[in-house]
Amino acid sequence: MPGRLESTAYQIVAIGTSAGGVKALVRVLGDLPADFPVPVVIVQHLDPHHDTILAELLDRRSRLRVKLAEDGELAEPGAAYLAPPDRHLLVETGGRLVLSKSDKVRFVRPSADLLFESVAEVYGPAALFCVLTGTGFDGSKGAKAATSREGTVVAEDPSTAEFKGMPQAVVNAVAVDLVLPLNDIAGALVALIEGTRSL
Repeated sequence: MPGRLESTAYQIVAIGTSAGGVKALVRVLGDLPADFPVPVVIVQHLDPHHDTILAELLDRRSRLRVKLAEDGELAEPGAAYLAPPDRHLLVETGGRLVLSKSDKVRFVRPSADLLFESVAEVYGPAALFCVLTGTGFDGSKGAKAATSREGTVVAEDPSTAEFKGMPQAVVNAVAVDLVLPLNDIAGALVALIEGTRSL
């Protein structure tokens, strides 16, 4: 692919979001192409006591295949994997997904922090991290892990986010690589992965 920097080729995108996240995910996933060349792993805070139809809803509104993550499956390009209610989602070497019911982190399970930390450990500079609308601080500790391993962090602009808590916490915690309005995030992810946009 012309212009792509193979030394920093991205291999995965990890997204964390909470309040307002359904609309934000519809926008971001809906704007990604069907041939998106890396897997997407997502933590959206959900009601822990009820099943969710969010994966089905997102699948209908996205050209990607969107599904609830299953323990032990391999994350594949062109697909997005959503943490199920009340389960942490982690990624292991080789892109194997792991579901865990370990303790809540900052009162939430799934935790964007745990997802980001696992992705940072496995993929380092080959990982893209994205924090969208949400309340609270989830994702900020994981963003520190991401930057410590030279991953790229993208945050929704807190000034235009439906709920600014999560993206603002990340902006406060680390030197975020890109701060963008929601409508520009998918295009930036594609351009970064294709190597047509630099930081």
